[in-house]
Amino acid sequence: MKQKTIAGLIAIVMIASVAAFSGCIEEKASKPTPEISSEILTFEKLNISNATTTWNLSFLFGSREEALAEFDEIKLSSEYINETYRPKFDNLTGTDLLNYLEDEKNFLISLDVLWIYAYAQNSLDVNDEFFETFLSDIQDLATEHDKATSFATIKLTSISKVEWDQIFAEEPGLGRYKSYLESSYIRFVDHRPQNESHAAFLADISNQRMKLETDALKEITNNVTVAGNITLDNGEEYAINSQSYYSLLSTDTNRNNRRKCSDKRFYHLITESDKMAKLYSEKAKLDDRYARELNYTDSYDAKMFSYYLTKEQIDDMNSVFKERKDVFDGYLTFRKDKLGLDQLRPYDLFLQLMDEPDQKYNYTDALVEIQQSYSQMDPVFNDIFLKTVTGNFMDVYPDPESGKQPGGYCIALCALKAPSIIFMNYKGLILDKKTITHELGHGINFYLMGNTVDFLYCGGTEYEMEIPATFNEELFVDHVIEKYDEETAVAVLSQHIGEYQNYFTLQPLITEFEYEAHELCAEQDNISGADLNSLWTNLSKEYRSDLIEHYGEDSAKWTYINHIYFTNNYYTFNYAVSKAITLSLFKKYKEDPEEFNKNYIEYLSVGTTSTPPEKLKKYFGIEMDRELFEDAMDIVELRINKLNELENKQASNS
Repeated sequence: MKQKTIAGLIAIVMIASVAAFSGCIEEKASKPTPEISSEILTFEKLNISNATTTWNLSFLFGSREEALAEFDEIKLSSEYINETYRPKFDNLTGTDLLNYLEDEKNFLISLDVLWIYAYAQNSLDVNDEFFETFLSDIQDLATEHDKATSFATIKLTSISKVEWDQIFAEEPGLGRYKSYLESSYIRFVDHRPQNESHAAFLADISNQRMKLETDALKEITNNVTVAGNITLDNGEEYAINSQSYYSLLSTDTNRNNRRKCSDKRFYHLITESDKMAKLYSEKAKLDDRYARELNYTDSYDAKMFSYYLTKEQIDDMNSVFKERKDVFDGYLTFRKDKLGLDQLRPYDLFLQLMDEPDQKYNYTDALVEIQQSYSQMDPVFNDIFLKTVTGNFMDVYPDPESGKQPGGYCIALCALKAPSIIFMNYKGLILDKKTITHELGHGINFYLMGNTVDFLYCGGTEYEMEIPATFNEELFVDHVIEKYDEETAVAVLSQHIGEYQNYFTLQPLITEFEYEAHELCAEQDNISGADLNSLWTNLSKEYRSDLIEHYGEDSAKWTYINHIYFTNNYYTFNYAVSKAITLSLFKKYKEDPEEFNKNYIEYLSVGTTSTPPEKLKKYFGIEMDRELFEDAMDIVELRINKLNELENKQASNS
């Protein structure tokens, strides 16, 4: 039940009409692409010479030896907590509980920092045996600590309301932890370990799941996304890995090269699918076994409960996105016509729609553009931005040959009240600019929490955490539409609409796949790659458009999706939920930036001091219902209409 054993990589009917939103996509006067330095800001500008591109994690630990020494200290701390508080929990007083929470918090802070250090270093090189082993040892320590302190979990999830009232009354200092105790223990009275033996059993299952996650991410980095070489039409040998695959599809105007690249990876994933199916099946069975031990139907039921959601709400969301998938046909037709094609294939969906799609954007120029997009936000945005991009908190460039993981993430350093560390693989494409501001959105959120509320309240559901990240993307896209020439605006907006399609079709599909795959794995022992490939393909047909001609064979796309291997199951539906909420928030921002900022900064700062539904209702009047998702698709339609307007204007001016 504890929320912070190990850090997470770590969401009234609100729109009666979407008309007000159109203010952010109204036609603007044609403007030449501005010089990067021309934007007038009311706050301190970034000095690009101060921007840093690699991590300096010495503020966490100066050396491996120092980290190992801290590891030994943490082990002693865990033993102290067990020996000191175990006897006191037999006849628990408010004062003893308060002292326990303080000592437990200090332990979790130390463990958090140690795990961040090991995880970050492992991300830079998944083949570094020291950090692979060290990360495993930290996971083992977390497991052993959960076992050692299971007496607290069992006690705190079994106390009656009358007893809680008495405990809070006798120790006023517990008041500041009341919400934490409610969200972490009290509400789990029906979903708790039966005794310490049961808790130890559950901890062992958790440990196995963590190990499988680490194994899967290493396998994906080293093998699944490494498809081999193709020969380009110019005779060049081209190696396909997690980074180069998307680079070629995004930038190469030679359609035959794109086809070769797509084919090579498509069939390579199929060859990898049996191996990944075996790993995934083992994980899925452990996931559901763990959940059922805690009196949930399965791990999906556990996820919904912990997120204050219902299966019906997510089913409503998926239904809306399936029913309205044709909204994206206007965008796909636009892309087909722009590329001069008779038929779209999967390898036509990534190419940047500009005269020079292989154009690369300098990292520091991208930072300045992003800073400009924050010009109407609260000044604290700029303060956190500058701290993060100039303080060695971002590791920017890809290095797959040296074992650097693909993708990107942001990990909070709330424990140190410091800017977050951000992991990237910046290649200079339009999408990479949005990735920067996306991760900075997380960082702004984490920094505000870390410097506002107690460490134990620094967190939230994934969909809450994704809201500031996706909101930042909307700021950036709107900035480009307002300030740049039509060609640039078309390229950025078209890419962004493609991302909407990702959020509202692919991400719900992944969660549905997880749910069906878990059921399949529960029914049979030997799951093959072909079984899961067929499942993926059949589900994808419910979301995908007939305007795209897909492969005739079943797809093994699921094999490389990191999120399905996380111990934190059913992650990706959060992206769809968050984006729908974000579009509602962005409408409010365009209507009244000053009023919105006051509510938004507080919303990002309060962490888990109140529940997700309470926060959305309190600060923005938003409820999680079908209309939220219908309105999101209405706004997508407006964005597509704007794309066509920009394209027509560009054509008339040329």
